[in-house]
Amino acid sequence: MSRLPASKRREQLLDCAAELFARNGYARATTAQLARAAGVTEPIIYRHFDSKRDLFVALIERTGRETIEQWERHLEDATDSAERLRRLVGDNPMVSERGRRAYRVILQAISEVDDPVIHDALRNHLKSLHAFLAEELEAAQKDHKVTQRFSADIIAWLLIHLGLGYGVLEAMAIPGHGADRDGAHVRDIIARLLVGREKADARD
Repeated sequence: MSRLPASKRREQLLDCAAELFARNGYARATTAQLARAAGVTEPIIYRHFDSKRDLFVALIERTGRETIEQWERHLEDATDSAERLRRLVGDNPMVSERGRRAYRVILQAISEVDDPVIHDALRNHLKSLHAFLAEELEAAQKDHKVTQRFSADIIAWLLIHLGLGYGVLEAMAIPGHGADRDGAHVRDIIARLLVGREKADARD
């Protein structure tokens, strides 16, 4: 067992837990399995997390932070508010290489929502994503890039609903979902409905 600084050990345990929960499910996964996967003893786990539930909540919280950090990186060089929204529509964290596993774990939390601690973590996670999207939408509305007929709040929820649906179908490995025979993709349609056509395809 190699010695790691506490912060790195905590991240390693979260990484291993994400893989374990994604494979076995939250209910069936055990701290003994996690200890074996991480190459540590169970007492090491309990130095960092009070319980399996505490570890699960920490995973949900980390996933929320990483999603927003990913979005911020993706938006760094966007030239205007419409472009920022196009990028966000195309950047579903549920299907990204790193996010896919983490969000599969979050989907499993549906069966744990009667636990008030887990429910609060899920609620806070979605509220933080909603707040980020609503802020971007408000900026686009001020720039007259997005309709003001509906509030930024409700459009942000609409994007979350659509993103979750797409992510669930992707997690289920449904072949051909999200596109038609001509190559049109739902993310492109959503972006076009939201902010109109890009200049490059204005003649389509």
